[in-house]
Amino acid sequence: MLSAKPHKTRLTAFLIFLICLACGTEQATKSPAAEKYPHYAAELVRLRRSQIQVDDGDTFSVGRLNIRILGIDTPEIAHPEHGFLKGQPYGREAARYAGKLLDQAEVIEYLPFREDSYGRLLAHVFVDGELFGVKMIEALLAYETVSFYGDNGFPDLARLIQRAAQHGKPPFMEPHKWRQIHRK
Repeated sequence: MLSAKPHKTRLTAFLIFLICLACGTEQATKSPAAEKYPHYAAELVRLRRSQIQVDDGDTFSVGRLNIRILGIDTPEIAHPEHGFLKGQPYGREAARYAGKLLDQAEVIEYLPFREDSYGRLLAHVFVDGELFGVKMIEALLAYETVSFYGDNGFPDLARLIQRAAQHGKPPFMEPHKWRQIHRK
């Protein structure tokens, strides 16, 4: 289980702010996510859509900053450099839908948690104040991962993700199981 609240320290917030400045992001001041979740307002970071490069349904980059979305796992796309010679069914659909959500959003923000073992920033992402992970789950293009990894110090957001997952099961194998079988 990941540590519960490392995102609360001022040093971590300051370091993330500096990374964001270097990667073309900006600190959110007045935002849809802050209005909906005022207790996270000081930690939200706004992104410029023009600088976002979607990798797959749950990962994108902004400059050198790679963001892995908390609470969800989407089907894999082919990544030979990571040992996946072929993509999982619905992988491309999840990546396209993620890109569509980001393209259509007026305001994109994220709430940083911490860096993972691959050097990606784990974060909750909001599109126009709505939780990105919930939208991916509702589209049946993601499995929730809160049951496995816990709430990571965001219990209210974790509940939203778990609630969304109760409305249907995606039509593909759970990505973590697929990765175990297909990694070369």
